[in-house]
Formats: sequence, structure tokens, C-alpha cells
Amino acid sequence: MSPLTAQLGDEQRATLARARLLVLDVDGTLTDGKVVYTAEHEEQRFCIRDGQGLAWLRAEGLVSAWITGRGCEATRRRAADCGVEHLFTRCGPKGPVLERLQAELGITPAETVAMGDDLPDLALAERAAFFAVPADAREALRERADLVCAARGGDGAVRELAEHILRARGRWAAILEASR
Repeated sequence: MSPLTAQLGDEQRATLARARLLVLDVDGTLTDGKVVYTAEHEEQRFCIRDGQGLAWLRAEGLVSAWITGRGCEATRRRAADCGVEHLFTRCGPKGPVLERLQAELGITPAETVAMGDDLPDLALAERAAFFAVPADAREALRERADLVCAARGGDGAVRELAEHILRARGRWAAILEASR
């Protein structure tokens, strides 16, 4: 068992192995939480490693959804690039959005993994069997989390979670082999 996988208990690994839906906050989770306004538009920085992790999970059949209280063209473009099936922008409370999506997809909270970094994301935790946070998440979220990643938001935290999911499913060795 790798040191990464050893961080999680058997029950947590089993939860990750049966996951069908991955729900992510955007600002502070997929990005570093900073927004840059230029004269023409708004810019955000996304981590390429997170995108690779999302691609591997998509290949494993996980449905992905991003739920954010903001939203801009950069988020829409990155979601499209990453093959995100469900993008919800400019949301108020996130819990009802996730509840509706789960009902629409026939996916239960027991089959849902979520990740967020700030107080509005606690609603995602309430509707997920496994909740992860970036290293720089707010304290209240770190206290609630099943996994506090070593990586910060926008700097590989989503990739770290993806690797945990893939290891729990017994797929990590095949990914490493395919990468040679």
C-alpha cells in the first residue's frame, strides 16, 4: 500500500471505490482563489495536473460536476476542456443544486465525492459520503473533511483526490504503466 493510500481507512477507500459522482467547487479548489480583472475580461488560473486527474476519472466512468457561486468565461472554457458534464455557475446555496443533480442522475450521496474550500461548500459535504479539501481550505472545512490534501487549491489538490480515487479502485498501477 502506498503512503498516499495509507492515509485513508478501509471504509474511506471503499467509499472512493464506489463513487459515481465527483462534485467540485471552483474558486479556491480548482483555482488558487484569486481573480484577475483585465480591461477585456476576467482571468483565472487552473492547474493542468488537476485536468489530467479529471480526465482519468472521466475514463473510469465518474460523472463530474462543478458548482460555483461565481462563474466566468474562463470557468466555462476550462470545464469544457475537462469534459465536465454538469456546470452550475452563479449558484446561491450549493446543497439544493447538488440534491437536484443527484436526483436527476439517480446517484445517491453514498456514491458522491465532493471537494471545496470555503464555508458555502459545507453544503456539498452534507450531500457526499466523502469530502476532501485543499490544504489551504478554511479551518471549519478542514475539521469536517475526510481528506485534507497536501496540495493547495489550484495547485494540484484535485489531482491528489483523483489519485486517491484511482488507487482505491485499483487503477493507479495501470495508469502508471500506460504512462511509460
